[in-house]
Amino acid sequence: MKQSSRRLLLRFAILAALCSVPSAHSSLFAQAPTSKTEEIEWTWEVRPAHPDPKLPNVLLLGDSITRNYFPEVGRQLTGIANVYLMASSTSLGDPRLPRQIAEFSDAEAVSFSLVHFNNGMHGWAYSEKEYQAAFPALLTELHSIAPKAALVWATTTPVKTETQPGPTNSRVDARNAIARAAIQSSEIALDDQHALMAQHPDLYQDAVHFNDQGATIQGKQAAQIIRERLSKLQP
Repeated sequence: MKQSSRRLLLRFAILAALCSVPSAHSSLFAQAPTSKTEEIEWTWEVRPAHPDPKLPNVLLLGDSITRNYFPEVGRQLTGIANVYLMASSTSLGDPRLPRQIAEFSDAEAVSFSLVHFNNGMHGWAYSEKEYQAAFPALLTELHSIAPKAALVWATTTPVKTETQPGPTNSRVDARNAIARAAIQSSEIALDDQHALMAQHPDLYQDAVHFNDQGATIQGKQAAQIIRERLSKLQP
């Protein structure tokens, strides 16, 4: 056999071997988390206009429900803490969420003494199994951006009108159960916004959100729990 023919056969053999390698890894790539985007994607960030360096910094991390009661939390904590907000439509299960949290933290460049967080009203394309699998990564990211911060988990509120595949109240309940189990063995405090707003079915503004009166009730409870947690951090 000529040398050129041997080289050609060798090249084909190498190519065949290389082509067989990705198939061994393709299943791994297929299993990697992917973004299952919604029709409208958004983030909403708010910081104090004039933060007091003598006060602790508090972060509210959540979605549009959190965004609605954030102003009341700020009012309740005036003179007690500098209150920041990062609200997003990005759900647990979406690989963008830890990156967004990290980018927000880098942009603010402050030390948070407490993080009050919720995630559960978006990302209905993700199964509860995917939601559960992603919860540890959320906690890891929070510990990364605020290693000394106290954490408070807020349960996801019930909805007035259910839609498929979500939100539905059965899926909200399932996600709340997953979150409770994830924080059970930790020192993460609980702000049971679900139980609170289940008592106020007359205060819905739409299918999911609460009106100003409802948001005030939510904000007062969140602020009270935050105050209690901050008081325990004092030397």
